[in-house]
Amino acid sequence: MSMHDYLESLREYEAVLELAPEAGGPFPEIAWGDHFFYYAPDGQIPQRGQPFATIVTKDYLDDALSRLDAPDRWRLNIHVGRDRFIDLTGEQPRLTSNGATPGANRAWDFAVTDTVIPHPVYRAQGWIAVVNPSSASRAVIADVISQAHADAKRRWHRIR
Repeated sequence: MSMHDYLESLREYEAVLELAPEAGGPFPEIAWGDHFFYYAPDGQIPQRGQPFATIVTKDYLDDALSRLDAPDRWRLNIHVGRDRFIDLTGEQPRLTSNGATPGANRAWDFAVTDTVIPHPVYRAQGWIAVVNPSSASRAVIADVISQAHADAKRRWHRIR
């Protein structure tokens, strides 16, 4: 599936608000061209909470391990929470105070494509990532996006 296909798929979920910063808008230039998906039945970006999924198209200052500045690279990021993170990666999402991963059983290549990996920056918050997802990761991605949306919906209603 292409990035466009994933964007279209994410837009189809109930009460989804897509934030897609563009040049000249109120958001920082570094975010231009990226996409942030919130559960927002009121049509407003939630003041509390994060998106349940994002698509990024470039490296950020603190997030360059996926090498997204190379041509035709992008990354789908999904908030899956602790338990699902462990199921998908075999590791705890949290890092120790010295930056080590408790129970880590492998070194991650954050630039690998079409593979579910811990998010290079937000793993501790229960985020996973897939660089240039295609057919090999499609089934698991569909499942985790659906769950991430359901979790975001539950959180939105709990804080109201």
